[in-house]
Amino acid sequence: MAIQVSTEILEGSVLALLTSEDYYGYAITRKVQMVFPISESTMYPILRRLKKEGWLSTYDEAYEGRNRRYYKITGLGREQLDRIRKNWQELKSATDTILEGNNE
Repeated sequence: MAIQVSTEILEGSVLALLTSEDYYGYAITRKVQMVFPISESTMYPILRRLKKEGWLSTYDEAYEGRNRRYYKITGLGREQLDRIRKNWQELKSATDTILEGNNE
């Protein structure tokens, strides 16, 4: 994919992913990488920002003698995801109008 993905789309993708179940950071990165070409160094600042905004919470679970930090979407995160989805639909519609030549 040659088009750069906006931070808001990446944030929305993480929030949407976490609506079905909680994931640890590396698993989130791998799932998002299946769709968008991003690096781990891109994902972890996004996760920190989402947590700082109160859109995610975290908890640790032991795994093979180490702790894994799991991320869970909050109620505020669900509200933000709804806003991102609405903004995406508006952007998608406007972009489709222009790119498909229906702007007359």
